[in-house]
Amino acid sequence: MEPGLRTPLLDFFRRGDVARDVRLQAAQGALAPRAHEQLGLLILLVSDDDPDIVRAAEATLAAIPASSLQSFLARSDVSMEMREFFAARGIEPAGTPATDADAPIVDLGPEPEPLLPDPAPGPAPGSSVEPAVEEEAEKRKASVTQKIASMSVAQRMSLAMKGSREERGILIRDPNKLVSTAVLSSPKMTESEIESIAKMANVSEEILRIIGGNRAWVKNYNVMAALVRNPKSPVGMAMNLMNRLNEKDLRQLSTNRNVAEILRVTARKKVVIEK
Repeated sequence: MEPGLRTPLLDFFRRGDVARDVRLQAAQGALAPRAHEQLGLLILLVSDDDPDIVRAAEATLAAIPASSLQSFLARSDVSMEMREFFAARGIEPAGTPATDADAPIVDLGPEPEPLLPDPAPGPAPGSSVEPAVEEEAEKRKASVTQKIASMSVAQRMSLAMKGSREERGILIRDPNKLVSTAVLSSPKMTESEIESIAKMANVSEEILRIIGGNRAWVKNYNVMAALVRNPKSPVGMAMNLMNRLNEKDLRQLSTNRNVAEILRVTARKKVVIEK
């Protein structure tokens, strides 16, 4: 039985597009940092074709304290499919639900040391040392980019979900869709990061589609507007989101040569109608 939860990461596993080493890491509970995705992956992997992965997933499920599982299952955002899966194993929801769904339900061990820690506040703008600091930061980032390139897919996915903001900024452009999608599953992700990603012209169309399909993220006007203006955004999605643009942004869109012509023309018509 599959959990009802739908996330981009779980969808990759459902489609069978995931290499064995990544599936094995997920079966050990060490991939997804959120309880919902950890359990969703484990439920999928106990039916994997590889007996080693099935054994690993079963062992991970058996190691979860029953009280933790029962409290989690009592949450209102847990799917009926997930409750039924555990009910068949004799585990029923507790009377009091767990309060934190962002924390892992499987112990992931100590947090890894980031390759590129989030920078400390730098010197004031205009100071004489600022160029030197920027140059050093660029060298450090280039070095870390090389280290990341030498990692396996599983290692990059783990870093995407547990690393620093700067590491996520590198990995969101990873050519492997599993890795770039894993960035969006990080519990450390903030709305300001999502807005920055929505503005990037060098991320995949799939990433922009995932952001556009997340209701919580597109409630943020700046995120929504950035997606509409991004030339890499799927045109159908941008057309739907455009209906929420204010008049000022519609006018700017109507003359934006970087977006699809149909967006410019439609924006121009809307501006005329709303006059």
